[in-house]
Amino acid sequence: MNNTHFASIWGNAVSISENHPASYGKNITFCYPVTSPFTGDAVRITLDNYCGLEAVSFAKATILHNNMFYPLFFNGKRNVDIEAEKNAVSDELLIDVKSGDKLEVRFYIDDFTSLRSSVYICGQYSDDAYYAIGDQTEASDISIDIKRQTNTVYFLSNVSLRTTNSNRTVVCYGDSITAQDWPDDLQRRCFDEGFDHTAIIRRATSGSRILREYHCIRYESYGLMGEKRFNHEVPTDGADTVIIQQGINDIIHPVGTDVNPYRPMSDLPTVDELIEGMKRYISEARALGYNVYLGTLLPIGGWRTYAPFRDEMRNELNDWMRTTDLADGCIDFDAALRDPANPSSFLPEYDSGDHLHPSKAGYKKMASVISADILR
Repeated sequence: MNNTHFASIWGNAVSISENHPASYGKNITFCYPVTSPFTGDAVRITLDNYCGLEAVSFAKATILHNNMFYPLFFNGKRNVDIEAEKNAVSDELLIDVKSGDKLEVRFYIDDFTSLRSSVYICGQYSDDAYYAIGDQTEASDISIDIKRQTNTVYFLSNVSLRTTNSNRTVVCYGDSITAQDWPDDLQRRCFDEGFDHTAIIRRATSGSRILREYHCIRYESYGLMGEKRFNHEVPTDGADTVIIQQGINDIIHPVGTDVNPYRPMSDLPTVDELIEGMKRYISEARALGYNVYLGTLLPIGGWRTYAPFRDEMRNELNDWMRTTDLADGCIDFDAALRDPANPSSFLPEYDSGDHLHPSKAGYKKMASVISADILR
């Protein structure tokens, strides 16, 4: 294909797995389905051990497409070892992929391997992943007795397709709200409304904050701070735009050591500090040549650490996002999901019930209010 480049068609952040005594895997195959938004002629994947504390080893990897299994190679070899904090990109697999095609990435771990680098996701394109006992990298029929669904993505951070230069990727960056449904709903919208040259991918980790991170096994899975995440996650094949929706955890997490020894009030930033963190994101995205859109923070009325001062911080940061000329625009998720009669809270139909995360309908609403100009 002439005038082509690689563009990501599936992607996620790499964070830290929740700490459990059983933190190693052996003789296990992970399987991750991917729906391609556009057409191309070569695929490559990225396996990422960014949050690992030791090297990890992969015995083999394959891609399933149109009932055919294709082996993946890394520098000409089936197996690959990846040191802590490093990643590996596969060799190009020459394969014709059409818009809407289903691919499945599988990789097999044969010996004891630390399962530390992972991320939780969910959504209509993210709920069919599974793992299976044994080497199932070329198994056409895996017994339900040895496989189980999972919403945890281990190691796989990117799938890219060689495609025409007119096809591009939008990166959705954030925390648990972005790790859940709305990016998948936005990809569905692209399919439905004919934006067939745009892929939507996630770079989101639950519990993460712009300015802080935890250093204890109880909360380390809440993710790295922004300065360790953004420059690792956001540079993406074929991307030209990033949507940033983060900051609420900086506001709601600190409660005081009398309540929680790991959440001192000294962790609470000022709004000016959060704005400076946002400005760093914007500057780093500009250095990549990206368009930048900021998503306002959602209502928190009724959340367990809600307090008026936290809502005032949220509103002040949202007002800055709405008015700053440093970004290309603001997506007002807050205005779309809040209750006009009680602006600190969700409309009931958009509340998941915890008063922090949207419902399924709320996530669809988020996807619906994003300007079509961002998707064109």
